[in-house]
Amino acid sequence: MTTQEQTLKRLTKDEVARHNKAGDLWIVVDSIVYDLSKFAAMHPGGSGVLLDAEVAGQDATTVFYGLHRSEILQRPQYQRLKIGQIEGEKQRIKSMKPGDISRVPYAEPTWLTPEFKSPYYKESHRALQKAMRKFVDEVIYPDAQLCEENGKRASKEVLEAMAKINMNAMRLGPGKHLHGRELLGGVVKGEEFDYFHELVINQEIARMGARGYGDGLNAGMVIGLPPVLNFGQEPLRSKVVEEVFNGQKVISLAISEAFAGSDVAGLRTTATKSEDGTYWIINGTKKWISGGMHSDYFTEGGLTAFLVPRGEGVETKQIKTSYSTAAGTAYITFDNVKVPAENMLGPEDGGLLVILSNFNHERWVMCCASARSSRMVVEECLKWAAQREVFGKPLLAQAVIRAKFAHMIAKVEAIQAWLESVTYQMNNMTYKEQSRNLAGQIAFLKMQSTRFAGEIADDAVNIFGGRGLTKTGMGKFIEQFQRTQKFDAILGGAEEVLGDLGVRQAMRKMPKDVRL
Repeated sequence: MTTQEQTLKRLTKDEVARHNKAGDLWIVVDSIVYDLSKFAAMHPGGSGVLLDAEVAGQDATTVFYGLHRSEILQRPQYQRLKIGQIEGEKQRIKSMKPGDISRVPYAEPTWLTPEFKSPYYKESHRALQKAMRKFVDEVIYPDAQLCEENGKRASKEVLEAMAKINMNAMRLGPGKHLHGRELLGGVVKGEEFDYFHELVINQEIARMGARGYGDGLNAGMVIGLPPVLNFGQEPLRSKVVEEVFNGQKVISLAISEAFAGSDVAGLRTTATKSEDGTYWIINGTKKWISGGMHSDYFTEGGLTAFLVPRGEGVETKQIKTSYSTAAGTAYITFDNVKVPAENMLGPEDGGLLVILSNFNHERWVMCCASARSSRMVVEECLKWAAQREVFGKPLLAQAVIRAKFAHMIAKVEAIQAWLESVTYQMNNMTYKEQSRNLAGQIAFLKMQSTRFAGEIADDAVNIFGGRGLTKTGMGKFIEQFQRTQKFDAILGGAEEVLGDLGVRQAMRKMPKDVRL
């Protein structure tokens, strides 16, 4: 018995039953008695729902969980309504605490399920996961839910907390930039940080269930800073990298244009070198730039790539998309922007190489998030189908619903297994080997991840019904997922483009001497 349960007054069911009318209204939820006498008039669903004969003065546990998410009861304003507990009863429903592993089947990847083993994950991966889960639950999740709704960027406190534990540096993956840094309080050394550690970081962040906020939470850095890290000139390179890692500055990748998306060779933004070669003048526009509204730096790519600071001639305008403006999606105009020659990234006329160099990693990161988001949807659906009663039985008793779950579960397990297989190859290949051997694999993986996500979203909405189309309440994460999962199918390369890329990569290795 918890300390809270010990301090609550013991009440009988008969005592509670006498309080069943307007102005004197008690109900029971999971053995806890709540006094709703004053609250009834403020109930969003109207007082009539609470005065129903099956609710007023009764055990309303089943009714409550058919209409409300469990976290509602954890809010301070509802905690104050507690007045007692039914004599001889204990709470049966366990609330998740920060850092907890879900006990719902298939809610976690198998390596986090006690009954299963994995050849991929070491103790440092598990220690990192445990610390990350707690950090996301306590620090990021509350801010994510608030900002996803109000459309504002991540709070300063969250961004500072991320910088303090070197999360920004970890999100760029393994490399010398992590050596000597204390990562998340020392749970893993920078020298041993590998792609499975990064996979853990990405998948734990995805659990916050706030798609727009997630893209605004320095997602632009993940794809915008590597060109600076790998191709920037000193001392500018070190200056910018440290500013971004420390949370002082924000950077985004400014590639896509209204004229060219997946066709990066068709970009029209121009860069003209001065006669003395000391600076360049950039003109053009960029569109759908994630985090662009928040950025201090833009990694601009065309025939030649540059690091462009926000300043004179740089203008950003908010683009409203189907997810939250917390993403900071921007339309950027470069109007005679003067950029010093030392801001050039890579060689002159080598911009395409700079842009393409990070595509595999970008797409792999998106696969990590897509796989985990799909899994979270499966968990939401399993919880709902187990507690929702239709025709006198749980929704899970319906064969057609179980058939949907069979396909949903098979899809998330298949994608996670493929993702881990690709990640293992990344850990055992040089960068050049990855480019040569994994571009097609990652392209196929992203294509299949996002197609499965679309199918899972469709089944999830059907399982939740009208709640799956409502932005608040029981189905809020389902509504958001079905509304935003298509971002992963478009950003980083559309499904059709990636599918064709994968086949073309295979064609290059097709032996000349084989026949049927």
